[in-house]
Amino acid sequence: MKARNKKIIIVDDDLSVQKILTEKLKCEGFECFGACDGKEALKIIRKEKPDLILLDIVMPRLDGISVLKIIKKNKDTRKIIILVLTNLSSSHTLEESLKAGVTDYLIKADYTLDDLVRKIKEKLHC
Repeated sequence: MKARNKKIIIVDDDLSVQKILTEKLKCEGFECFGACDGKEALKIIRKEKPDLILLDIVMPRLDGISVLKIIKKNKDTRKIIILVLTNLSSSHTLEESLKAGVTDYLIKADYTLDDLVRKIKEKLHC
């Protein structure tokens, strides 16, 4: 399946991060949606049924770990690929994310945009 058939939701309260990721992923053919907090993300996820979610951890209203747990408990959303994309590198946060069912845990500073696109394409098999 090609990238143009794939939906990605970018969940990050930093609008500049959202904008950069959206522009790059749209250039790669993905359909992108953005959310600034966990509550907004859950609404978009239910409506759009994305193939992949880029999820930050520290956000207002509902943090990324809580969003991850809600997604993984719901039979309609539990199979969505979720990549945590955060600045938090603590082993506690990593362990909590893995326990909740994250597909992969990425530290923002460790990935270039091109690296991230390759990782997304790898996970989506496109």
